[in-house]
Amino acid sequence: MAGEVKIRVETSFEDISKESWDGLSGTSRGQPGGLYNPFISHAYLSALEESGSATAETGWLGQHLLIEDDKGGLAGGLISYLKNHSQGEYVFDHGWADALERAGGRYYPKLQSSVPFTPATGPRLLTATGADISVVRDSLAAGLQELARRHHASSAHVTFVPDEEIPTFERAGFLHRTDQQFHFLNDGYASHNDFLETLASRKRKTLKKERRAALENDIGIDWLTGKDLTESIWDQFFRFYMDTGSRKWGRPYLNRKFYSLIGERMPDDILLVMAKRNGKYIAGAINFIGSDALYGRHWGAIEDHPFLHFEVCYHQAIDFAISKGLKRVEAGAQGEHKLARGYLPMTTHSAHFIAHPGLKRAVADYLERERQDVEQMSDILTEHSPFRKGERQEIDD
Repeated sequence: MAGEVKIRVETSFEDISKESWDGLSGTSRGQPGGLYNPFISHAYLSALEESGSATAETGWLGQHLLIEDDKGGLAGGLISYLKNHSQGEYVFDHGWADALERAGGRYYPKLQSSVPFTPATGPRLLTATGADISVVRDSLAAGLQELARRHHASSAHVTFVPDEEIPTFERAGFLHRTDQQFHFLNDGYASHNDFLETLASRKRKTLKKERRAALENDIGIDWLTGKDLTESIWDQFFRFYMDTGSRKWGRPYLNRKFYSLIGERMPDDILLVMAKRNGKYIAGAINFIGSDALYGRHWGAIEDHPFLHFEVCYHQAIDFAISKGLKRVEAGAQGEHKLARGYLPMTTHSAHFIAHPGLKRAVADYLERERQDVEQMSDILTEHSPFRKGERQEIDD
């Protein structure tokens, strides 16, 4: 890419060509050497916007950075939103906001570079095939800082960043933060029983008993994907989502239209695990299928049965990943209860640009101590994993 880098800002995916966007790294299947992440596809991001789930009205004003090549095509891109709150992010900065506002400053608006309501690591500094990766990445990181200045934003946050992108942000003056999730790592297992054989005997027996108990009362499990995802199925799943989400979060982020849009645009990238009793569905979990990973997102139920949540969300996800040869299952944010079910602690990363010098110093000091705590906790949790000694002791974060 020769000459001056040209960056423009688009507020809507309606104004971004699907063909151009899905030519960037990670946004579509079949790219040479690429790993597809469904959450950064044009289909997913535009559905969030068109459904009204992530818009200016809900506090997510698109400020997407696009780098043009010499021919006017896309050489790079960065998802970004101007926000007046910190909801739906899963990397918490409420304490930072309180500190700045108590000191007389203003924390909002801020810039947030992430997929709304989606705590899944994926490419953030997107590049086109043939583009100079280092130039594009450096330009996007610098462009996000400049965009924050133009909006008089207190900060810019890039969350669930792949670890290989962190050095780019650090060079640009962003602070590095770590956190923890729990992922299942597939060692080429032939079946769920093959996986269970790697566990300590007592843990293995406990999980087998748990799975049997979850399916008592004549409960069966269906995997639905592709053409199975009818509007009737989405009606039923949305009922589960609203019932459980309303009790857990107060107000679920996603609306019914969103599910129709993704069901139409990316049905083969979706897996619904649905539990049925007496001929009707009573619970379900939605997962998204990448090129090498299954991403568990959320679940809901209208009947309460022991261990059903664990079966639908975690055990069935492992079954599916093994059957399809996927390398891992990412089961979303938090949840130490996942450890006993074969999900191991994995480090997640984020990058933070803080404009206020005093707040930046305080946050930098906090993050240094937090990183140490995350590392120590990961070591402790790994020691208490259900695997036999010698199994799964080496974890590649």
